[in-house]
Amino acid sequence: MEKLLILDFGSQYTQLIARRVRELNVYCEIHPFNHFPAPDASVRGIILSGSPSSVREAEAPEVPMDLVFNPTGTPVLGVCYGAQLIAQKTGGEVLPSRIREYGRANLGFVSAEDGLFRHVSAHSQVWMSHGDTIAHLGPDFDITASTDTVKVAAFRHRQAPVFGIQFHPEVTHSLEGKTLLRNFVVDICGCQQNWTPASFIDSTVAELQQKLGNDKVVLGLSGGVDSSVAAQLLHRAIGANLHCIFVDNGLLRKHEFEEVLASYQHQGLNVKGVDAKAQFYAALHGLHQPEDKRKAIGRTFIEVFDHEAHQISEVKWLGQGTIYPDVIESVSVKGPSVTIKSHHNVGGLPERMKLKVVEPLRLLFKDEVRAVGRALGMDERLLGRHPFPGPGLAIRIIGDITAEKVRVLQEVDHIFINGLKTRGLYNEVWQAAAILLPVQSVGVMGDERTYENVVALRAVNSVDGMTADWSRLPYDFLADVSNQIINQVKGVNRVVYDISSKPPATIEWE
Repeated sequence: MEKLLILDFGSQYTQLIARRVRELNVYCEIHPFNHFPAPDASVRGIILSGSPSSVREAEAPEVPMDLVFNPTGTPVLGVCYGAQLIAQKTGGEVLPSRIREYGRANLGFVSAEDGLFRHVSAHSQVWMSHGDTIAHLGPDFDITASTDTVKVAAFRHRQAPVFGIQFHPEVTHSLEGKTLLRNFVVDICGCQQNWTPASFIDSTVAELQQKLGNDKVVLGLSGGVDSSVAAQLLHRAIGANLHCIFVDNGLLRKHEFEEVLASYQHQGLNVKGVDAKAQFYAALHGLHQPEDKRKAIGRTFIEVFDHEAHQISEVKWLGQGTIYPDVIESVSVKGPSVTIKSHHNVGGLPERMKLKVVEPLRLLFKDEVRAVGRALGMDERLLGRHPFPGPGLAIRIIGDITAEKVRVLQEVDHIFINGLKTRGLYNEVWQAAAILLPVQSVGVMGDERTYENVVALRAVNSVDGMTADWSRLPYDFLADVSNQIINQVKGVNRVVYDISSKPPATIEWE
């Protein structure tokens, strides 16, 4: 399978580069700059990402130039930091920018002879984001684009297929960025654009059949998109040898366990539903801190899942719905990452159960998972479901967990989500949630004073959850939902709306 390699120097835009390449139906992989595979015949091109670092630093991240000027003639594109690194290592000079080079800019010169800029207009808008700039190039390079303030906005080597740009073509603010990336990926690298959902299904099912043979696989379903699509791929490959377990941890949405279980059985999957609410509530008793709650839920899930899986004889594999962002984020560019929150996939389960792991979706981004699900003929209502956290409502109840608090939040959440669907807003929002706060406020209902709970509503728009902005829901909708919640949910007398973006806030409150 042909592919591109993207070497990551820590840029916030690296995943976006990969997404843009994959939108061209070309497979690509992200690898840390200091831990990348040796390019083989399947590698058609290499992209060097941007970075928060400066190439002028003593310990600046770098890659060997024999990778850039490789003997096979594999094309290389340096983006921002990647371009500056190439320039610095080949006789050019990179200096601090004299003026701020961040935000929109317009190309003032574009080389008509350079294939990278084919069909890119001379005054095309691009997005700059760098504190250094290339002052001059080495002797074997030519400038191929400039702006009024950036002389070396782009360059190329005179003999080798090595290119550099000091702007970001992957962001939407670079209006013809997709054209430039297509020129590199398709015309310069010669990629065939044959990586599609249908081809992924065919190749993945064949690989699963070869890997698993007649072995049995057990998979924990969550009701979400990832585990559901993973189950369908495994089911297509091994049929009845896939055994699915759907655990009710008491922290799902209202009626979700019964509805999702019925939908899975309708899909022909071999699914067992397990009511474990009491075990999870007992494990969560008295816990207030988010990490403590996550870990308690993880431990309890392992215990429940392990017990149920052992009721199935001769299981050899554990199926998981791991997707590509999970894989990327498990490898830090500069060493161990700070723990923002525990990973939603349950660690320790394969070791405890002495099972090998199979992850059919580990190459895909979330939107690609949905595209594969559609190609599999899955129900659009399931594929369009908003992301839902592994710990469920436990991290949407700030503080300790009780069955009564879960009941209150389920009712609030049900009104909010159903309201979005009724008003045709559900598909306009990437994720929506209700949060029960450990705050009580004074209210008046009829002629009586009340002192009851506050709930926060949260709705965000995002592409993959890495960044998010709050959704501008209509005021009349928010007013109507707030009125319904306060009138219908006993114990709530105030509703607030969260208008924080990620970063600096996260999508979930815990």
